[in-house]
Amino acid sequence: MAGNLTREEARERARLLTVQSYEVELDLTTGAERFGSTTVIRFGCAEPGASTFVDLHGGVVHEVTLNGRALDPASYDAEKGRIPLPDLAADNELKVVADATYSRSGEGLHRFVDPVDQSVYLYTQFETADAHRMFTCFDQPDLKAEHEFTVIAPEDWEVVSNEAPEKVEGRVRRFARTPRISTYITALVAGPYHVVRDEYRRADGSVIPLGVFCRASLAEHLDGDAIVDVTRQGFAFFEEVFGRPYPFNKYDQLFVPEFNAGAMENAGCVTFLEDYVFRSRVTDAAYERRAETILHEMAHMWFGDLVTMRWWDDLWLNESFATFMSVLCQAEATKWKSAWTTFANLEKAWAYRQDQLPSTHPISADIPDIRAVEVNFDGITYAKGASVLKQLVAYVGRDNFLEGVRHYFDRHAWGNTVLTDLLGALEQTSGRELTSWSKEWLETAGVNTMRPAYELDADGNFTSFAVLQEAKPDYPTLRSHRLAIGLYDRTPDGIVRRRRVELDVVGARTEVAELVGDKRPDLILVNDDDLTYTKVRLDDHSLKTLVEGIGDIKDGLPRALCWSAAWDMTRDAEMATRDYVRLVVSGIRGVTDIMVTQTLLRQARTALQQYADPAWRPEGLRLMADALYDLAREAAPGSDFQLAYVQAFTAVASSPEHLAYVRGLLDGTEVLDGLTVDTELRWTLLRRLVVRGEAGQAELDAELKRDPTAAGERHAAAGAAAIPTAEAKAAAWEKITSGTLPNAVFRATIGGFVEPDQADLLLPYVDKYFAEVGRVWKEWSSDTSQTFAEVGYPFLVIDQSTVDRTEAYIAEHNPPSALVRLLSEGRDGVTRALKARAKDATAS
Repeated sequence: MAGNLTREEARERARLLTVQSYEVELDLTTGAERFGSTTVIRFGCAEPGASTFVDLHGGVVHEVTLNGRALDPASYDAEKGRIPLPDLAADNELKVVADATYSRSGEGLHRFVDPVDQSVYLYTQFETADAHRMFTCFDQPDLKAEHEFTVIAPEDWEVVSNEAPEKVEGRVRRFARTPRISTYITALVAGPYHVVRDEYRRADGSVIPLGVFCRASLAEHLDGDAIVDVTRQGFAFFEEVFGRPYPFNKYDQLFVPEFNAGAMENAGCVTFLEDYVFRSRVTDAAYERRAETILHEMAHMWFGDLVTMRWWDDLWLNESFATFMSVLCQAEATKWKSAWTTFANLEKAWAYRQDQLPSTHPISADIPDIRAVEVNFDGITYAKGASVLKQLVAYVGRDNFLEGVRHYFDRHAWGNTVLTDLLGALEQTSGRELTSWSKEWLETAGVNTMRPAYELDADGNFTSFAVLQEAKPDYPTLRSHRLAIGLYDRTPDGIVRRRRVELDVVGARTEVAELVGDKRPDLILVNDDDLTYTKVRLDDHSLKTLVEGIGDIKDGLPRALCWSAAWDMTRDAEMATRDYVRLVVSGIRGVTDIMVTQTLLRQARTALQQYADPAWRPEGLRLMADALYDLAREAAPGSDFQLAYVQAFTAVASSPEHLAYVRGLLDGTEVLDGLTVDTELRWTLLRRLVVRGEAGQAELDAELKRDPTAAGERHAAAGAAAIPTAEAKAAAWEKITSGTLPNAVFRATIGGFVEPDQADLLLPYVDKYFAEVGRVWKEWSSDTSQTFAEVGYPFLVIDQSTVDRTEAYIAEHNPPSALVRLLSEGRDGVTRALKARAKDATAS
């Protein structure tokens, strides 16, 4: 991994240094392993005579010159990735000539060779601290500087950075100097990329040049016009609500291979996972998620790039703000008007899950070093934080919130901030005191649970009504919530809201006098309209309504909140898994939102695979597969729902007749009107047959011959690891632990290895995992070691022995805290599954 900078080291370096500029020259023509990297840094020092260090990872250092004085290149500490800088002057110029190393892990400057045409593609990924894998730098967010890149590359390549080239001479591109930005949002993308160029024209006639890029072999699949449409909608919305123009000079969006994340907000040069270039038919849910990602990264141009956190403690604010603003933009400026329903189903479910793990932490986290932040890109940092920001907007008022944000940008443009800078601006515009709100919501961990409590008279009217708030003993904070209570009745037009009461809930019990005298409805929904961040429980009468007719709830958001409550009750072993699966099977027809449909089907599948009593699981799989088979045949031909039902059916097909239908769809002997069995669906069908032992390596090889692409290679690797034999598992494990697989193939292989239908085959790998995880954590890069620790954990061996083995390993080896976190999360998943299985075993 790159150097593990600590917060204290960063503070001291920031106290000492002021960085003016970087001039970086990169030679990308020197070979397949290394590239030339020459850096000149100009910086000031507050204490002449002091010493510090500069960062460079994986380099071969040829020359170090500080203020005209040659330093010994052998002083470079390759293990820590640091070059010592002694006896600094008030004004300094440092020149480092080195060869740097291309990455195959998706960190630093990543190099990929397209199997279709053998073309070479490069791109950078620097968050959190990997810029020093490409050039020598002070790699921390609060040492901002201007950056000027010169790149030597083949003449037929597209070469893209934060600014446009201002001079091109043959193989040499000299890029314009950037404004003052952090190292982690600088970028370089190079190769024979296909590009679609366009522009966003403001009302005053000024123009932002736009570019959309992908590999040449994917060009036929790039829907550039659709991407540009969302981009224009985002610019129009954000420039208006933020009250200031886009802060950079152009906006390129590049879909790059083997990317580890969803996207990265490099200033003016945003990189995306190229899975967002859809090779085959996908449902509108995929387009909605792509749009959210596009808008999320665009929001970062202001919040994150223009104004940047001082240190990674405030990562949550970067990501939460971008998440909140992207959903707000989707709901108000694009065709996805139900974006808050998606937020309730996806983001909040992620947040609730993360917040109940033993590794839960306050939103405003304590980040002592880089390794700690790299495991903190989680559901609290993104989704809980965004949920709390949504609540803050309701608390201070939308207009006041946005006015405060505009003041924040005006005061801190091109600088670095801490949380109190934003809260101070919001206090000024809203008149609200936010210190106590921050302590309650940002500085404590855990999620509250709300329940309705009431009494009735003989006629069924409320004689009392209260909201009960609970907290776990380990995280006992009872917070102040602004929420709504909805009363829903059955009508000839479905289940509709009769009354809504909005109030503040404080403490363990809050009386709701307004509802006394009202007739009890069929459904009571606490946190109607999803105003606050809380788990919700349904009273028995409401739960009965849900089970009998959840699909009759006409509005998408309350229906989604009810689904969310049922799923959470299942995960908490308060609802039997089989009851949840039956609820999904009976109610899925009434769901009209494709994103919610696909989410529910994934959750039901997870419930069957991990939470169901093993004795009932075969019956549950048949129940779900039978229902999905019928739904797929009843769905409108060619519709999103038809495709979603077929995909979900395939994932649970287990009986001979169901697997025969999967085989028929693959070989064409079964035809479903309107369904195109395209490249991705073929891999989906084949993967299921492989998992169930109905196909093997020969069929995978044949399919790869049909689809000899990077995506095809990943599918084939995952399929080979999912072959249900001890020999296949052993071969996959050897590849996984070798440390030689490219990052994308590694993720595919380990994903195929941990196949839920093959838990018995994974039993020998419990001890093997614990024998390897310490070595992997120490020797591998951050992303790949984290993937191994998290995905390779034996979470499918749902037995108390797995829990005991984990606790014994932690006690015996005292691993680093970031690794302890991932191990404890895996252990919690097994413990939760054991409790859910025990609950399910008591059901009839």
